[in-house]
Formats: sequence, C-alpha cells, structure tokens
Amino acid sequence: MQVETTAGAVVVEEQDSVTRTPQAPQLDKALIAALVDDAQASGLGINGENGLLAQLTKLVLESALEGEITAHLGYDKHEKGASRDGNARNGTRAKTVLTKGGPVQIEVPRDRAGTFEPAVVRKRQRRLGSIEDIVLSLSARGMTHGDISAHLADVYGSEVSKTTISTITDKVLDGMAEWQSRPLDPVYPVVFIDCIHVKVRDGQVANRPIYVALAVTVDGNRDILGLWAGDGGEGAKYWLQVLTEIKNRGVEDILMVVCDGLKGLPDSVNTVWTDTIVQTCIVHLMRNSFRYASRAHWDAISRALKPVYQAATLAEAEARFEDFVEAWQDTYPAIVRLWRNAWAEFVPFLAFDREIRRIICTTNAIESVNARIRKAVRARGHFPNEQAALKCIYLAVMALDPTGTGRARWTMRWKQALNAFDITFDGRLSAHRR
Repeated sequence: MQVETTAGAVVVEEQDSVTRTPQAPQLDKALIAALVDDAQASGLGINGENGLLAQLTKLVLESALEGEITAHLGYDKHEKGASRDGNARNGTRAKTVLTKGGPVQIEVPRDRAGTFEPAVVRKRQRRLGSIEDIVLSLSARGMTHGDISAHLADVYGSEVSKTTISTITDKVLDGMAEWQSRPLDPVYPVVFIDCIHVKVRDGQVANRPIYVALAVTVDGNRDILGLWAGDGGEGAKYWLQVLTEIKNRGVEDILMVVCDGLKGLPDSVNTVWTDTIVQTCIVHLMRNSFRYASRAHWDAISRALKPVYQAATLAEAEARFEDFVEAWQDTYPAIVRLWRNAWAEFVPFLAFDREIRRIICTTNAIESVNARIRKAVRARGHFPNEQAALKCIYLAVMALDPTGTGRARWTMRWKQALNAFDITFDGRLSAHRR
C-alpha cells in the first residue's frame, strides 16, 4: 500500500498476508532514483550547501513543522473558520540550522498567540542532533576545539565556533555526574587504580593527576568505576574518601586492588575492605622498566622479565631474576634496582594461580584505555581547569564503548580465572553475586 506523506514523499507499507505484521516503511526507490537523476541532470550536487540532501532536509523539516502547527491549531492550512479559540497561523520566520549535510535555511511557522512550541526544531535550536554527535565523537578522539571547527567547515561547510563547540561538549557534564555516581556491582575480582597526568592552567600550568579505577567484573568485563582529580599530594585521607565513595555505590567486596606506589592507598583499602589484597601492578613495573631502556631493547627486556613474573615458585622467580641481572646489569642498572626495590611488594603475586596471574598481568585491556586517554590529553596540551580535564577524559572513556557504560570485554578465557578466584578467595565471589 502506498501512502503519501505531508512532504509529498511516497512510502510503501507492506503487510504479511498471513501474520499481518507490518514491516518498517520504506522510501520508494524509484522516486529517490528520479530525484538523483534530476539533480545530476541539472548540475545540482548531492552534498554541500543547497545540494540535494540539503533541499530534501529543508522539505522534510518544513513539512514536519507544518504538521506540528496544524496539530497545535486543530485545522489545516487555508481552512477558513476552523479555529477553535481564535488562534491562527501568522506567517513564518526564516531560520538557519546546522545539519550533517551543511547549513539549511528553513521557514518556521508561527501562530498569533505565540503558543506554538515546535518539537522537531525547537525554539533557539541552531543545530540538529547529528552535528552535536559529530562534535562529541571528534572531541572524544582527541581533536581540539579548533580542529573540530576547521573539520566541520571543510567537510560539511558548517561554521561552528570554538565557543559553540565548548558549549556542546559541556552538555556531557550532567551525564558525567550521573555516570560517576551510578550503582556498581557488589563484588569485583580485581580493581586497578591508575594515574594519568594532565597539565592544568590554574594561575600557572602545572601537572595534575587524574586517577582512574578500572575493574574486572565477575562476568569477565572491563568496568571503569570512575575518575578522580588529585593535586599530587594525596595520602591516606584522600584515598579513604575515594574508596568510601566506591563502597557507598554498592561495592561490598574487592578481592584484589592493584596499584603502583600510591602513598596511603594500601592502608585505606584495608580500612574499607578488611580482606582485600593490595598488589604492586606488574603492568606498571614493566612500564617503568621501559623508561630506563632504549626502545630497541624493549622486546628483549620484556622477554627476559616474563619468566620472572610467570615463575611457578618464589625460588624459580629469584633464579630467573638473577639471569636477568647477569644479562642486563651493565646496560641498564636502573632497571635492576627498580625490581629489587619493588621485590617485597611483587612477591605476593607469585602465590596466586596462573589464571589469576594472567588476569592481573593482562596489559591490553589497561593499555587500550590509557592509550585513548593519553591521545586525547596530548591533543589538548593543557586545560583551563580541572573540570575541562575530567570532561576530556570522560569523553575518551565513553568512546571506548558504544553502549555508554564504559564496559568492554576483558578476556575471552574468563571461566578458568573465575573458578580460580572463587576457590583461592574462599567463595567470596559467589557470596556477593546477586
């Protein structure tokens, strides 16, 4: 069955003769082909200002607005004496809106009483949703506001100022606040606490830490619990506040907290969750090792240290570390000193099952988050304030996961690790699962 819309477009609505389940309406392909042929024959472009897409957008928007004011007034255009309350159409006003296809000028109908509130293009709305989506997507991928403005001008012919782009990205602040306070799972096998340093211009440019809590869920997913800004001098009181916030959001137990040299954190962890194990992060230990080495030697150092943290026993780990010392002491003594200084915090790791170690040592899930965040941060150079830095990192985190929750798969081999965690930690995972 063909139905003609108020815009004059013909849609085809098909219905299954047996089940009578209506299918989604589809535009008439022949009509679309004819429009494209006519545009090409007359030299009209498909994209760009005044192109076919822009003209079609104008027709569709104006048709929708006409339908809205008809519903508002209760009678069709040019229908005499049909007004119920004396209100009537009062001409139109021109308005330019920015769309994905470029700027489009439309005629918005008005009424005499001034009570008409259009929905498809709201009052004072100058951008359709697609432009805002593009701005947020580009910002999440590390482009500066100036770069985004230039990109929109080059590709879409849309003049969007840096101030406007900042206004668009500020709309995510409410969502960020809601995300930061959302309820969390009752138990997590592992929570990694990492730090990203950003430059904040508050009187003068200074390095400020932004802490990221990244968890592995009981289903084997990655879950970013939140973001917290610090000033570089954090101690036990600061971490007690952060961890209490996480607990108040529903986290009853964490089996392991993995971190790297954060002062006051271990004591605060055991104050909030008495049975939680605090472990030095192997990922950070490896990353810090690479800082002292030439990039050309990174692979060789990684292969030499892998037998240390994959050793079955403490004695084997000590033997493999001595092999590393013998091979690299003269070239990189600072790496040897780094591992010796961290050895006491590293040793507890060796008591765990290999499946648990594999989860703790998995670098891909952590580094993919860090790489996206650092890319966005480096593109900005520095931020005017702490809130701008948090907004940038939040957008980068959300871009990692299209569902908007910050979750993603941690590992495909999760069942073996889940069993190892539950047995090693005396059923604490099962006890808290709902």
